[in-house]
Amino acid sequence: MSKPLVSIITVNYDTPEVTAEMLRSLSLVAYPNWEIIVVDNASPKKSSAYLKQEFPFIKHISSPENLGFAGGNNIGLHFAKGEYLFFVNNDTELTPNLINELVEYLQKNPQVGIVCPKIKYHFMPDTIQYAGAIGLHPLTSRSYDIGYFQKDDGKFDDTRITDLPNGAAMMIPASALKKVGQMSEIFFLYYEELDWAARFKKQDYEVHYDGKATIYHKESVSTGKNSAFKTYYLYRNRLLYIRRNYSGFRWLVASAFFVFISSPIHIFKHFFKQENAHAKAIWKAFVWNISNSGIQEPQNHSSKLIGSLKID
Repeated sequence: MSKPLVSIITVNYDTPEVTAEMLRSLSLVAYPNWEIIVVDNASPKKSSAYLKQEFPFIKHISSPENLGFAGGNNIGLHFAKGEYLFFVNNDTELTPNLINELVEYLQKNPQVGIVCPKIKYHFMPDTIQYAGAIGLHPLTSRSYDIGYFQKDDGKFDDTRITDLPNGAAMMIPASALKKVGQMSEIFFLYYEELDWAARFKKQDYEVHYDGKATIYHKESVSTGKNSAFKTYYLYRNRLLYIRRNYSGFRWLVASAFFVFISSPIHIFKHFFKQENAHAKAIWKAFVWNISNSGIQEPQNHSSKLIGSLKID
């Protein structure tokens, strides 16, 4: 099969040393035709611009504003020239056959709009984080990752359609993206790839899991594993996702559960544990949705910045 250009896109926020580890892992990649785009998302302390010294092959773009996961990746898209676009978190490390396998999979399956590899924990390399996902629960609007925290004994080496992608590693054909459009930046962080997947499905594309490809993930390096910042966006965007993608009885049930059961219970639990910042974050997320109840899809802010950005 042909080896078309793959644009690898990653976003740095205050963790250039982690981004450097990901870039070093590219030396292992067997695929011969790729470019790497690093977007620094207005890091307040540690910009990744200096990485050009060690990795002169990168295309580095410095954003003057932090546009979140979606916005940072959308900036990268504007500079990407590949036939396939590979979005990877900066806290991942690539494996030799990863890109080869995903490109060949997409070439053989033109109905696929998003394909994700098997994701394993970097610090527990025999343990799976993601091997596909079961869709959002009709009440809780939480997903369930297949294989989560199970040992990789080979039973997840299959390939199949799956309900949801994982934003840590997603490959997308540029031709499909032209039809669907970029990620919505209204989410800023979390649930944006799930909203994106819903839009791909509306255009009759499928989301697939390819267990023959593997990537290692350090997880939550930029946001923190137990931060109120993370709690806020998880709760804000869970309700936002419900509002954007559910209708009728499903919307009513999921919204009522979130507002009257899930949020109050978790607020109480956090207060009981004296985790006041988390409790306030959930309340703040609820207030944001009420304050923005009539919000329309805004223009992606990244597109307004493109004219002023250049490759470092």
